[in-house]
Amino acid sequence: MGQSRRNFLKQLAAIGTTGAALTSVTPKNSIAKSSDNLSEERKGVLVDSTVCIGCRKCEWACQGAHEFKQDSFENYQNDETLNKMRRPDINNLTVVNKYRDEGLRTIKLQCMHCDYPACESACIVGAITKNENGAVVWDTDKCIGCRYCMVACPFQIPAFEYHKALDPKILKCDFCIERTSEGKFPACVSICPVEALTYGTREELITEAKRRIKNYPNKYYDHVFGEYEIGGTSWLYLADKNLAGPVFPKLSNNPAPGVSESIQHGLFAYFVPPIAVYALLGGIMWLTKDTKKENQ
Repeated sequence: MGQSRRNFLKQLAAIGTTGAALTSVTPKNSIAKSSDNLSEERKGVLVDSTVCIGCRKCEWACQGAHEFKQDSFENYQNDETLNKMRRPDINNLTVVNKYRDEGLRTIKLQCMHCDYPACESACIVGAITKNENGAVVWDTDKCIGCRYCMVACPFQIPAFEYHKALDPKILKCDFCIERTSEGKFPACVSICPVEALTYGTREELITEAKRRIKNYPNKYYDHVFGEYEIGGTSWLYLADKNLAGPVFPKLSNNPAPGVSESIQHGLFAYFVPPIAVYALLGGIMWLTKDTKKENQ
Protein backbone atom coordinates (compact mmCIF):
# COMPACT_ATOMS: atom_id res chain seq x y z
CA MET A 1 0.00 0.00 0.00
CA GLY A 2 1.06 3.57 -0.65
CA GLN A 3 0.20 4.55 2.93
CA SER A 4 -0.05 2.79 6.29
CA ARG A 5 -3.37 1.81 7.80
CA ARG A 6 -2.56 3.98 10.82
CA ASN A 7 -2.16 7.12 8.73
CA PHE A 8 -5.20 6.28 6.65
CA LEU A 9 -7.37 5.79 9.73
CA LYS A 10 -6.13 9.11 11.14
CA GLN A 11 -7.29 10.82 7.97
CA LEU A 12 -10.67 9.15 8.20
CA ALA A 13 -11.05 10.23 11.81
CA ALA A 14 -10.33 13.82 10.86
CA ILE A 15 -12.92 13.69 8.10
CA GLY A 16 -15.52 12.07 10.32
CA THR A 17 -15.21 14.64 13.12
CA THR A 18 -14.95 17.88 11.21
CA GLY A 19 -15.77 17.22 7.56
CA ALA A 20 -13.27 19.99 6.81
CA ALA A 21 -11.20 17.89 4.46
CA LEU A 22 -14.20 17.48 2.21
CA THR A 23 -15.24 21.09 2.00
CA SER A 24 -12.52 21.54 -0.59
CA VAL A 25 -14.14 19.05 -2.96
CA THR A 26 -15.95 21.42 -5.29
CA PRO A 27 -17.09 21.30 -8.90
CA LYS A 28 -13.66 22.60 -9.91
CA ASN A 29 -11.52 19.90 -8.35
CA SER A 30 -13.76 16.86 -8.01
CA ILE A 31 -12.27 13.60 -9.27
CA ALA A 32 -15.28 13.01 -11.50
CA LYS A 33 -14.62 13.88 -15.12
CA SER A 34 -15.72 13.46 -18.69
CA SER A 35 -13.87 11.43 -21.29
CA ASP A 36 -11.16 13.30 -23.15
CA ASN A 37 -9.38 10.39 -24.81
CA LEU A 38 -11.78 9.54 -27.62
CA SER A 39 -9.99 7.90 -30.52
CA GLU A 40 -11.21 7.93 -34.10
CA GLU A 41 -10.37 4.22 -34.10
CA ARG A 42 -12.52 3.40 -31.08
CA LYS A 43 -14.63 0.31 -31.55
CA GLY A 44 -18.35 -0.22 -31.49
CA VAL A 45 -21.10 -2.66 -32.37
CA LEU A 46 -23.94 -2.13 -34.83
CA VAL A 47 -27.10 -3.97 -33.76
CA ASP A 48 -29.48 -4.66 -36.63
CA SER A 49 -32.69 -5.55 -34.82
CA THR A 50 -34.44 -6.39 -38.09
CA VAL A 51 -32.14 -9.39 -38.37
CA CYS A 52 -32.20 -10.58 -34.73
CA ILE A 53 -34.17 -13.82 -34.23
CA GLY A 54 -34.22 -13.75 -30.42
CA CYS A 55 -32.17 -16.91 -29.98
CA ARG A 56 -30.42 -15.39 -26.93
CA LYS A 57 -27.12 -17.08 -27.78
CA CYS A 58 -25.52 -13.71 -27.06
CA GLU A 59 -26.69 -13.98 -23.44
CA TRP A 60 -25.27 -17.47 -23.14
CA ALA A 61 -21.91 -16.50 -24.65
CA CYS A 62 -21.67 -13.43 -22.42
CA GLN A 63 -22.10 -15.50 -19.28
CA GLY A 64 -19.38 -17.89 -20.37
CA ALA A 65 -16.97 -15.11 -21.29
CA HIS A 66 -17.35 -13.55 -17.83
CA GLU A 67 -17.26 -16.87 -15.94
CA PHE A 68 -20.82 -16.56 -14.70
CA LYS A 69 -22.86 -19.64 -13.96
CA GLN A 70 -24.29 -20.75 -17.28
CA ASP A 71 -27.64 -22.41 -17.66
CA SER A 72 -27.79 -25.31 -20.08
CA PHE A 73 -27.92 -24.07 -23.64
CA GLU A 74 -31.33 -25.73 -24.05
CA ASN A 75 -32.79 -23.29 -21.52
CA TYR A 76 -31.87 -20.45 -23.85
CA GLN A 77 -34.10 -21.97 -26.49
CA ASN A 78 -37.12 -21.38 -24.26
CA ASP A 79 -39.18 -18.55 -25.74
CA GLU A 80 -41.11 -18.11 -22.46
CA THR A 81 -38.25 -15.94 -21.20
CA LEU A 82 -39.25 -13.39 -23.82
CA ASN A 83 -42.69 -13.05 -22.24
CA LYS A 84 -41.32 -10.68 -19.60
CA MET A 85 -39.26 -7.51 -19.88
CA ARG A 86 -35.82 -7.71 -18.32
CA ARG A 87 -32.93 -5.40 -17.57
CA PRO A 88 -29.24 -6.31 -17.41
CA ASP A 89 -28.41 -7.37 -13.85
CA ILE A 90 -25.68 -9.00 -11.77
CA ASN A 91 -26.29 -12.37 -13.43
CA ASN A 92 -26.89 -11.19 -16.99
CA LEU A 93 -24.78 -8.39 -18.42
CA THR A 94 -26.85 -8.47 -21.59
CA VAL A 95 -30.47 -9.45 -22.18
CA VAL A 96 -32.78 -9.82 -25.17
CA ASN A 97 -36.35 -8.50 -24.96
CA LYS A 98 -39.29 -8.76 -27.30
CA TYR A 99 -41.34 -5.60 -27.73
CA ARG A 100 -44.66 -7.00 -28.89
CA ASP A 101 -46.87 -4.03 -28.02
CA GLU A 102 -44.77 -1.68 -30.11
CA GLY A 103 -44.64 -4.07 -33.06
CA LEU A 104 -40.87 -4.30 -32.76
CA ARG A 105 -38.64 -7.31 -33.03
CA THR A 106 -36.36 -8.74 -30.36
CA ILE A 107 -33.69 -6.29 -29.24
CA LYS A 108 -30.49 -6.86 -27.29
CA LEU A 109 -29.68 -4.55 -24.36
CA GLN A 110 -26.40 -3.97 -22.54
CA CYS A 111 -24.16 -1.06 -21.51
CA MET A 112 -24.08 1.42 -24.39
CA HIS A 113 -20.45 2.44 -23.71
CA CYS A 114 -21.19 6.13 -24.17
CA ASP A 115 -18.57 8.42 -25.67
CA TYR A 116 -19.12 10.76 -22.72
CA PRO A 117 -20.28 8.39 -19.96
CA ALA A 118 -22.45 9.81 -17.21
CA CYS A 119 -21.24 7.00 -14.95
CA GLU A 120 -17.61 8.03 -15.41
CA SER A 121 -18.45 11.65 -14.76
CA ALA A 122 -20.47 10.84 -11.65
CA CYS A 123 -17.86 8.56 -10.07
CA ILE A 124 -16.14 10.54 -7.31
CA VAL A 125 -13.09 8.25 -7.09
CA GLY A 126 -12.34 7.63 -10.76
CA ALA A 127 -13.34 3.96 -10.66
CA ILE A 128 -14.98 4.12 -14.10
CA THR A 129 -12.97 4.88 -17.21
CA LYS A 130 -13.70 5.32 -20.91
CA ASN A 131 -10.87 3.47 -22.65
CA GLU A 132 -9.35 4.62 -25.89
CA ASN A 133 -10.77 1.56 -27.65
CA GLY A 134 -14.32 2.61 -26.72
CA ALA A 135 -14.97 0.38 -23.71
CA VAL A 136 -16.27 1.85 -20.45
CA VAL A 137 -14.78 -0.26 -17.64
CA TRP A 138 -15.00 -0.38 -13.85
CA ASP A 139 -12.11 -0.78 -11.36
CA THR A 140 -13.08 -2.70 -8.23
CA ASP A 141 -9.97 -1.54 -6.33
CA LYS A 142 -11.04 2.10 -6.56
CA CYS A 143 -14.80 1.72 -6.09
CA ILE A 144 -16.23 2.74 -2.69
CA GLY A 145 -19.76 1.53 -3.40
CA CYS A 146 -21.45 4.95 -3.50
CA ARG A 147 -23.52 3.85 -6.56
CA TYR A 148 -23.57 7.34 -8.10
CA CYS A 149 -22.98 5.59 -11.43
CA MET A 150 -26.30 3.76 -11.11
CA VAL A 151 -28.16 7.01 -10.53
CA ALA A 152 -26.38 8.85 -13.33
CA CYS A 153 -26.75 6.26 -16.11
CA PRO A 154 -29.55 7.34 -18.48
CA PHE A 155 -29.97 3.73 -19.62
CA GLN A 156 -30.21 2.27 -16.07
CA ILE A 157 -27.49 -0.29 -16.73
CA PRO A 158 -25.03 -0.65 -13.80
CA ALA A 159 -26.10 -3.33 -11.30
CA PHE A 160 -24.94 -3.67 -7.69
CA GLU A 161 -24.34 -6.84 -5.67
CA TYR A 162 -26.55 -5.92 -2.74
CA HIS A 163 -26.32 -9.45 -1.35
CA LYS A 164 -22.60 -9.07 -0.68
CA ALA A 165 -21.92 -7.13 2.50
CA LEU A 166 -18.11 -6.82 2.45
CA ASP A 167 -17.01 -6.85 -1.16
CA PRO A 168 -19.90 -5.90 -3.47
CA LYS A 169 -19.25 -5.06 -7.09
CA ILE A 170 -20.76 -2.88 -9.73
CA LEU A 171 -21.48 -5.11 -12.72
CA LYS A 172 -22.16 -4.21 -16.33
CA CYS A 173 -21.01 -5.13 -19.83
CA ASP A 174 -17.28 -4.40 -20.15
CA PHE A 175 -17.25 -4.79 -23.95
CA CYS A 176 -15.33 -8.05 -23.43
CA ILE A 177 -12.24 -5.95 -22.77
CA GLU A 178 -10.04 -9.02 -22.19
CA ARG A 179 -11.09 -10.59 -25.48
CA THR A 180 -10.85 -7.43 -27.58
CA SER A 181 -7.43 -6.56 -26.14
CA GLU A 182 -6.27 -9.85 -27.68
CA GLY A 183 -7.75 -9.00 -31.05
CA LYS A 184 -10.88 -11.11 -30.58
CA PHE A 185 -14.49 -10.07 -31.09
CA PRO A 186 -16.83 -9.60 -28.11
CA ALA A 187 -18.38 -12.94 -27.18
CA CYS A 188 -21.89 -11.90 -28.20
CA VAL A 189 -20.71 -10.79 -31.64
CA SER A 190 -18.76 -14.00 -32.21
CA ILE A 191 -21.69 -16.31 -31.50
CA CYS A 192 -24.54 -14.47 -33.26
CA PRO A 193 -25.78 -16.98 -35.90
CA VAL A 194 -27.46 -14.38 -38.13
CA GLU A 195 -24.85 -11.61 -37.93
CA ALA A 196 -27.22 -9.19 -36.28
CA LEU A 197 -24.16 -7.77 -34.48
CA THR A 198 -21.34 -6.13 -36.43
CA TYR A 199 -18.09 -5.19 -34.70
CA GLY A 200 -15.75 -2.51 -36.04
CA THR A 201 -14.69 1.09 -35.65
CA ARG A 202 -17.54 3.40 -34.75
CA GLU A 203 -17.01 5.49 -37.87
CA GLU A 204 -17.20 2.42 -40.13
CA LEU A 205 -20.34 1.20 -38.40
CA ILE A 206 -22.16 4.51 -38.84
CA THR A 207 -21.24 4.48 -42.53
CA GLU A 208 -22.54 0.92 -42.88
CA ALA A 209 -25.75 1.73 -41.02
CA LYS A 210 -26.51 4.68 -43.27
CA ARG A 211 -25.74 2.56 -46.33
CA ARG A 212 -28.35 0.01 -45.24
CA ILE A 213 -30.93 2.72 -44.60
CA LYS A 214 -30.30 4.24 -48.02
CA ASN A 215 -30.43 0.91 -49.87
CA TYR A 216 -33.44 -0.47 -47.98
CA PRO A 217 -35.62 2.52 -47.03
CA ASN A 218 -38.70 0.32 -46.58
CA LYS A 219 -36.88 -1.92 -44.11
CA TYR A 220 -35.36 0.62 -41.73
CA TYR A 221 -36.50 3.61 -39.73
CA ASP A 222 -34.33 6.49 -40.91
CA HIS A 223 -32.22 6.94 -37.80
CA VAL A 224 -29.14 5.32 -36.29
CA PHE A 225 -29.82 5.26 -32.56
CA GLY A 226 -26.63 6.10 -30.67
CA GLU A 227 -25.00 8.20 -33.36
CA TYR A 228 -25.86 11.44 -31.60
CA GLU A 229 -27.88 10.59 -28.46
CA ILE A 230 -26.19 12.00 -25.31
CA GLY A 231 -23.09 12.77 -27.35
CA GLY A 232 -22.89 9.37 -29.02
CA THR A 233 -22.55 5.75 -27.91
CA SER A 234 -20.35 2.86 -28.98
CA TRP A 235 -23.36 0.58 -29.45
CA LEU A 236 -25.47 1.66 -32.41
CA TYR A 237 -28.93 0.42 -33.40
CA LEU A 238 -30.95 -0.04 -36.56
CA ALA A 239 -34.65 -0.91 -36.41
CA ASP A 240 -37.84 -0.75 -38.42
CA LYS A 241 -39.34 1.73 -35.95
CA ASN A 242 -38.16 4.55 -33.72
CA LEU A 243 -36.46 3.01 -30.68
CA ALA A 244 -36.62 6.21 -28.61
CA GLY A 245 -39.55 5.71 -26.27
CA PRO A 246 -40.50 2.04 -26.48
CA VAL A 247 -36.97 0.66 -26.01
CA PHE A 248 -34.64 3.46 -24.99
CA PRO A 249 -35.36 6.72 -23.17
CA LYS A 250 -35.90 9.81 -25.27
CA LEU A 251 -32.58 11.61 -25.00
CA SER A 252 -31.12 14.84 -26.28
CA ASN A 253 -27.85 15.00 -28.17
CA ASN A 254 -26.13 16.77 -25.27
CA PRO A 255 -23.55 14.63 -23.43
CA ALA A 256 -24.95 13.20 -20.21
CA PRO A 257 -22.07 14.25 -17.90
CA GLY A 258 -23.39 17.81 -17.84
CA VAL A 259 -26.40 16.62 -15.85
CA SER A 260 -24.57 14.16 -13.61
CA GLU A 261 -21.87 16.66 -12.71
CA SER A 262 -24.47 19.24 -11.71
CA ILE A 263 -26.13 16.74 -9.38
CA GLN A 264 -22.86 15.55 -7.91
CA HIS A 265 -21.45 19.02 -7.42
CA GLY A 266 -24.63 20.10 -5.69
CA LEU A 267 -24.25 17.23 -3.25
CA PHE A 268 -20.64 18.14 -2.52
CA ALA A 269 -21.41 21.81 -2.11
CA TYR A 270 -24.33 21.51 0.30
CA PHE A 271 -24.20 18.12 2.02
CA VAL A 272 -20.79 17.82 3.62
CA PRO A 273 -21.83 15.61 6.58
CA PRO A 274 -23.27 12.80 4.39
CA ILE A 275 -20.16 12.94 2.24
CA ALA A 276 -18.04 12.51 5.33
CA VAL A 277 -20.03 9.38 6.12
CA TYR A 278 -19.47 8.10 2.58
CA ALA A 279 -15.75 8.74 2.95
CA LEU A 280 -15.67 6.84 6.24
CA LEU A 281 -17.60 3.89 4.81
CA GLY A 282 -15.51 3.95 1.67
CA GLY A 283 -12.34 3.84 3.74
CA ILE A 284 -13.59 0.85 5.69
CA MET A 285 -14.43 -0.95 2.45
CA TRP A 286 -11.00 -0.11 1.07
CA LEU A 287 -9.24 -1.48 4.15
CA THR A 288 -11.42 -4.59 4.16
CA LYS A 289 -10.65 -5.38 0.54
CA ASP A 290 -6.95 -4.80 1.12
CA THR A 291 -6.92 -7.12 4.13
CA LYS A 292 -8.78 -9.76 2.16
CA LYS A 293 -6.15 -9.64 -0.60
CA GLU A 294 -3.30 -9.97 1.90
CA ASN A 295 -4.89 -13.08 3.42
CA GLN A 296 -5.27 -14.82 0.06
